[in-house]
This record gives sequence, C-alpha cells and structure tokens, in this order.
Amino acid sequence: MDSRIRLTKRSRPQVFWFAAALLISCALNVACVTAKMNSTSGGTSTGGGNTPTGSLTVAPMSMNFGSVTVGSSKNQTGSLAAASAGVTVSTASWNGNGFSVSGISFPVTIAAGQSVPFTVTFAPQVTGASSGTIAFVSDATTSAGSVSLSGTGQQTSQHSVTLNWNPSPSSPQGYYVYRGATSGGPYTRLSPLESGLSYVDTAVTSGQTYYYAVTAVGAGNLESAYSNEASAVIP
Repeated sequence: MDSRIRLTKRSRPQVFWFAAALLISCALNVACVTAKMNSTSGGTSTGGGNTPTGSLTVAPMSMNFGSVTVGSSKNQTGSLAAASAGVTVSTASWNGNGFSVSGISFPVTIAAGQSVPFTVTFAPQVTGASSGTIAFVSDATTSAGSVSLSGTGQQTSQHSVTLNWNPSPSSPQGYYVYRGATSGGPYTRLSPLESGLSYVDTAVTSGQTYYYAVTAVGAGNLESAYSNEASAVIP
C-alpha cells in the first residue's frame, strides 16, 4: 500500500507538467500563426503595405468671363474633387488683374468621391484683356489643380445690345453667345455658359455693326450648331 501511494504522489507533478508544457506549446503556436498573418497582410502593419493616395481634379479648367464693365464684376463657380483617397488642399494662389477667389476656406480636406465649390470673381479696374491662373496646393499625388482665367475690362458705354432667344427643345445645360464683325462669321465666343435665355452685350462701340449667334450646350459638353444670326447697329 505504501509503495502505491508514493507512486501516485510522484505521477501527479508529471501530469501537471505535461499539461503546462502543452499549454505553452499551444500558446507558442498561436503566436506564430498570428505573426505570420500580420506579416502577409498589406494593411497597417509596421513597415509594410502601401498608404492609399488621392488625386485632385478641378472643374472647369478654364474660365472666360467675356467683357465686364470696369467698376463692376462677374462671378463663376468651380469645384475641387478628390478620388481614390481623401485630399487636403492647404492653400490657393492666383494672379491676373481683377481676379480673386472666394467661397472656400483653407486648409480644407476633401473626402474621396466628394467635392467642394469655390467662386472666382473678375472685377476689372482697367480696360483691356486680362489673363491669370489659379493654382491649388494639396497633398495629392496626382493633381490637375489649376484654372486658367481670361476676361476683358470695358469702359462704361451709353449703348448696349440685349439678346433674347427661344429655349432649345433638348433641355441643354446652357447657352453660349457669339459675336462677329461680319455677317456669317467668323464669330468669337462672348459669354460664359448662360443658363438663361437672354444676354446683354455692353462692350459695344458707336458706329459699329455686330452680328450675333447662340449655341446650346448639351450632355457631355456637346455644342450645337449656330442659331440664326441677329445683327445690331450701334448709333
């Protein structure tokens, strides 16, 4: 009896030791599996994976304000959009006589797939053609973040020409107004995209005859042929 009791007491530590060793082995195996999974995943593990980078686009890429009387102003609206990942736009710079940017505060973070608007104002203080550029500074890896600007400052005139036209049955985005010095063209685009059905041309000179035509702009920025021609003689 005494020998069996001693055998039983000796075997217990061996059983417990084996169980403890088994648990440690299992813990080591789990740790190895976890480390392997982390090393092969390309996300947030330290030292591995690629950080998503965004791209920035601006629309439209050019703005033509046409003729604006000195001392007055005209606004156009643009937008900045981010793709692939969020983009932070830290600032904007611009040049050109009479141009300014408003309606947006910096820095601004644009989420992927989202856009923010901004406003460009042309307020000429002198007569003549003016051109400029807006450049947006961001952390985007690829960026088309610039806008070319153009417009003409005109002296106040006692005369103006008011144009009216019928709506296009195709429900276009808007209309462009063109003007020429001879009947039948060639014409030069006079206006930005107009959503209404009228336009006032104040950049006219006494003794001149002007010839006008209108086009409609549909989906995909497709532009129609010229409308019928209208003329105006400035006394």
